[in-house]
This record gives sequence, C-alpha cells and structure tokens, in this order.
Amino acid sequence: MTAYVDGASRGNPGPAGYGVYMTTDSGDIIEVSGYLGTTTNNVAEYSGLLEALSIARAEGATDVEIISDSLLLVNQMLGKFRVKHENLIPLYKKARGLASYFPNFSIRHTLRAGNKEADRLANLAVDRGEGRFVERHRDDL
Repeated sequence: MTAYVDGASRGNPGPAGYGVYMTTDSGDIIEVSGYLGTTTNNVAEYSGLLEALSIARAEGATDVEIISDSLLLVNQMLGKFRVKHENLIPLYKKARGLASYFPNFSIRHTLRAGNKEADRLANLAVDRGEGRFVERHRDDL
C-alpha cells in the first residue's frame, strides 16, 4: 500500500487540515481529507501520517510506503532529526507505534510537485472548514 500524505495550515498556526491519497494493492484509491481547526503545519503533516497508518492497519496491509513533502516529518520518522517540539512528541510516538505494526514500513521524501493529490486534499479540508471525508474508488482508466 502506498500513501501520499500532506498537511496544510493557513497562518501557521491557522486553519489546518490534512490529506491522504492511498493506493491499495488491489487497485483501490482511498482519498481522505480532514479538518483540524487551528494548529500548525507540522501537526497537520503528522495528522495525515497518522490517518494513513490507521487506514493501512484497518485494511490489513503489511507493506506500507509513505510519501511526504515534509522533510521534517520524514527525517524525524527515519530517526535523523530529533523531535523537539512538545506538540509533536505525542504524535511522533503514536506514528512510531503504528508504523511498528507493518513488517515492511518505509517513508520517503518527495518534492511538493510529487505530492499534488495529498496537497489538494489537505487544502480541500481547510476550504471546507469542517469534518473528515473519505472516498474510495477505482481508477480504471
């Protein structure tokens, strides 16, 4: 399972949301957008990661690849950067715990241009200003 994750915050802190664009091994596409209220961009990024890991676990995935345009998030999850901010420590611990459920977990960085769908979903969440939306479909084009 591959998941593109992103967070958006307008103001940092400001109105924030996350987006997750996942492809399953069976060819399904799962799109999730969630509004977070007022928070920072880094909290929104972690919220997207946590959503993706939770869905992957519920789907019974064993192989999970996370792709993010947040260098901070990726390097913290890889153990290259320490998690210093008190708001991120519990999110990081939860993400590490969820990641441990997957025998084959990986996370990598991409440039913003490589994360367009998750970015679109994160901004859609902020535009809506409420709720969590999940859509599942197949891309049979």
